[in-house]
Amino acid sequence: MDHINEISPEELQELVEEDKDVVIVDVREDDEVAQGMIEDAKHIPLREIPQTINDLDKDKHYVLVCRSGNRSMKAAAFMDEHGYKVTNMTGGMLNWDGEVVF
Repeated sequence: MDHINEISPEELQELVEEDKDVVIVDVREDDEVAQGMIEDAKHIPLREIPQTINDLDKDKHYVLVCRSGNRSMKAAAFMDEHGYKVTNMTGGMLNWDGEVVF
């Protein structure tokens, strides 16, 4: 497996402001997302990534997010194997101090 790029929550906040081709994908479960998610993030639970991956645009850059960074790393590795440009947010939502939407 290739090394997956990682980004801190702070770096992600800056990246989202600069790069319009970045898509945040939140791979947490519905009940976790209900507690707040990053604005404009796309919610795709980890178990649904294999079925929904073909609907995603390969020209975009995907940043994967979960609660602590473990599930998002699995999703990032899977997407990376399928030719997507991915980055994992380290520390997950536990370390996110930016805005969240409900």
